[in-house]
Amino acid sequence: MKILVVEDETKTGDYIKQGLAESGFVVELVRTGLDGHHKAMLGEYELIILDVMLPDIDGWKILSSLRESNNHTPVLFLTARDHVNDRVKGLELGADDYLVKPFAFAELLARVRTLIRRGTSVPNNILHIADLELDIPSRIATRSGRTINLTTKEFTLLELMVRRQGEILPRSLIASQVWDMNFDSDTNVIDVAIRRLRAKIDDDFSLKLIQTVRGMGYKMCSNES
Repeated sequence: MKILVVEDETKTGDYIKQGLAESGFVVELVRTGLDGHHKAMLGEYELIILDVMLPDIDGWKILSSLRESNNHTPVLFLTARDHVNDRVKGLELGADDYLVKPFAFAELLARVRTLIRRGTSVPNNILHIADLELDIPSRIATRSGRTINLTTKEFTLLELMVRRQGEILPRSLIASQVWDMNFDSDTNVIDVAIRRLRAKIDDDFSLKLIQTVRGMGYKMCSNES
């Protein structure tokens, strides 16, 4: 689940990004309205968390532009202005929810999960390949009915691979999508993560789902998929 956060306050932006990442989301953080507008128009996100008061383009204009472009990605507004007129304006422009600063992270997380559930069709909540099943809302993985214990990062990595099953995923893409970092060819963090995931997903089963494509990356595929 990929979320775009547009927040110019450094402390608040970092706080949101860290909390959501620890909760299993892939988070992209930008600190200006221009960058936020560009990312929102071109990227694919399950949710956009958008600060109203930005230094260049305010959140109202960004949201208005998105809706005029027929972009219906759910938007959660953040603002320090607790006025009824502001909330009404945001909702009329097409915002899906509104949260006033300061806020408890638990409340933000609850709203994020509610908006994503609302915007995601039921079939996308359960992913399959062969006898492997991922329950996205519950973040539970099972294979042949057996529950597989995964860390947050392992589940995020597995979700990425299952959603894009059959595709060759370069290490650089995995690094950016799962760890939100640029890939360093000198590090083996991706290979180690794949090896650990493979031990949990494949080692006890005759059908191997995670495949290495030499010199290119990894892919998830099955003769049954």
